[in-house]
Amino acid sequence: MDQSSSGVAPVQSAPGEAGLHARVLDHLGTAICGGEVPAGSVLNIDDLVDRYAVSRSVIREVLRVLASMGFVETRRRVGVLIRPAAAWNVFDPQVIRWRLASAGRMAQLRSITELRTAVEPHAAWLAAGRIGHDEASELVGLAARMWAAGQAGDEDRFLSLDIEFHRRVLAGSGNEMFGKLQELVAEVLTGRHHYRLMPHHPHQEALQLHADVAQAIQRRDGDRARAAMVRIMEQAFDEMKSMWEQTGDG
Repeated sequence: MDQSSSGVAPVQSAPGEAGLHARVLDHLGTAICGGEVPAGSVLNIDDLVDRYAVSRSVIREVLRVLASMGFVETRRRVGVLIRPAAAWNVFDPQVIRWRLASAGRMAQLRSITELRTAVEPHAAWLAAGRIGHDEASELVGLAARMWAAGQAGDEDRFLSLDIEFHRRVLAGSGNEMFGKLQELVAEVLTGRHHYRLMPHHPHQEALQLHADVAQAIQRRDGDRARAAMVRIMEQAFDEMKSMWEQTGDG
């Protein structure tokens, strides 16, 4: 398999088997998500060994991980076949990271934002009835620290606090399946920050809405908590709408 047929360019080797594995996995995963290696393509282990200058054991482990994510399957007398996007485990945080790093970034952002819009308002409503008193007070304090970081333009701190805020709301819902979505939310918030898809200074309304969610949960007012979280999700859509329209995804 040559470079033109695989769509995979050579990469620099990293020291150690773990480093090599991570480098090859990230490179192949991003290439598949970006369509550089399209569905139906066939990967040959020996070709990958030569291209990446790594051992067969490294390539086999990379392919094993990709198979667990639904990216590839091995067929007798064919080889390792790239599967269509419909087969991927799109809830895997690493898959989300690769999609955010690919040309399909805006589609991934839209997909997760739609999921968040369906889940997080209800999680806030549940949290208002289930979260403990101490946890609710901590959420209010967290919203206040978000406000301070946002006003100061401290983007890294604001991101960390924003991730923690949404993690606590999902966990506070008392629904273990909602709680597991916190990694997806963390990935999309980190991705928006990394690719400069968030305002440098969060909008005043967004800061107020996070405070509103926290205070409503503390007061056990599920309806207000849900309404404020809905508005947070609507703002996320508004912030990215022009970007989706520019890419034809709007």
